Amino acid sequence: MATKSLKPIKGTPNAVSTQTSNEALKMEPLPYGRDRAETVGAIKMVMGQLPRTELIDETEESLHYVVATKVMRFKDDVEFLFDDETRQIEFRSASRVGYSDFNVNRKRMEDVSERYRRLIK
Repeated sequence: MATKSLKPIKGTPNAVSTQTSNEALKMEPLPYGRDRAETVGAIKMVMGQLPRTELIDETEESLHYVVATKVMRFKDDVEFLFDDETRQIEFRSASRVGYSDFNVNRKRMEDVSERYRRLIK
């Protein structure tokens, strides 16, 4: 069975993804906790701590958040895909508009990754 895929990023420097071949925009997937329920719960807890963040879609295997940027209130899409086969969380974070985001998406996902790893220890 093929690994599920996130929506591809455009390749502009206002996005990051665990599923891109563009090394400059690539990040490592996150490991599962004990099981999917704990893993999803931990991601929801972390994302719930972020300001201006709203869960807009939830399926059995994914979460989709919209985060408004601090100053201009631009909308960024943050998606998580839970892969039971690899026991990893694939993710992408991308601005809807513009070209550069001054590394906002990367910094956000580095912060989310760090908070998540502390939670599942």
